[in-house]
Amino acid sequence: MAKKRILTGIRPTGRLHIGHLVGQIALTKSLQDEFDVFEMIADTQALTDNFHDPKKVHDHVLEVAIDVLAGGIDPEKSTIFVQSHIPAIPEMTVYFSNLVTIARLMRNPTVKTEIAQKKEVFGEGGVTFGFLGYPVSQAADITAFDADLVPAGDDQAPIIEQAREIVRKFNSIYGPTLKEPEHRMSAIPRLPGLDGNQKMGKSLGNGIFLADSLEEMSKKVMQGKTDPEKIHKDSPGNPDICTVFLYHSHFSGEAAPTIATECRKGERGCVQCKRELITHMDSFLAPLREKRDYFAARPDFVMDVLKEGTQKANAVANEVLERVRTNMHLRYFH
Repeated sequence: MAKKRILTGIRPTGRLHIGHLVGQIALTKSLQDEFDVFEMIADTQALTDNFHDPKKVHDHVLEVAIDVLAGGIDPEKSTIFVQSHIPAIPEMTVYFSNLVTIARLMRNPTVKTEIAQKKEVFGEGGVTFGFLGYPVSQAADITAFDADLVPAGDDQAPIIEQAREIVRKFNSIYGPTLKEPEHRMSAIPRLPGLDGNQKMGKSLGNGIFLADSLEEMSKKVMQGKTDPEKIHKDSPGNPDICTVFLYHSHFSGEAAPTIATECRKGERGCVQCKRELITHMDSFLAPLREKRDYFAARPDFVMDVLKEGTQKANAVANEVLERVRTNMHLRYFH
């Protein structure tokens, strides 16, 4: 039997951070032996709020591909491709756009949140058609590859649910054509920024990038947010509200419970806590840093991976598009 298929994607708007690694990349890596994985570099979607800076998107396609490879997405097992070079996706986006109302898009909580966050991008003129409609494009991304499963963070749940709605409506009108995807979240659905912000963002400067050196990572950890009530080294602290301890819980393994106990008893200071976190995180990140350096030194190889993956992805998406066109009675020539 053919493997079930996964579609997941990352926007090339900056280098990837550790939140991507422990979230989507780790989950996708764990599934690539079981599933037929399609990992998309979502440059078209990145342009919805970076239309004014296309060079930024262009330049980060290679960087994101390097990060993905370093994170363990194996091109022998997974297909890594560039979204803008799959013509089936924008064509299917147009067909799907007829099935979704503006009101429904405006109710999408992820879209509402992101519009509020990007007022400086759109200015006084308001949100663009392309940005408001990006959930429709994501539905095309998913269905163009007959994806059974979409690994993504919790913030993407409303987007995937809207894709499921689009599939159901399309199939009800045109007959059984498209697969309805399932959503799977990682064990760490969202890692907050070191500054305590619930969103770790490339543009917020509050994350540890996979390309960061030990020195860069150390500097960021030392600036991490701790319990604001713990004023003195021997004051009892509350690890439950400490961002630095949250990172300990993910990266310090068996040492984490002891760290929490000592913090509550006032037996450790925040500086000590941060230095120990640097040690544990470096143990986790050092092998990945080496892999990243390897791929960064071989850009031609990485571009070949993207080229071959995009060719394979096109073949798959074109098959689905032919099925869509046939069921929509858009076949005129033979």
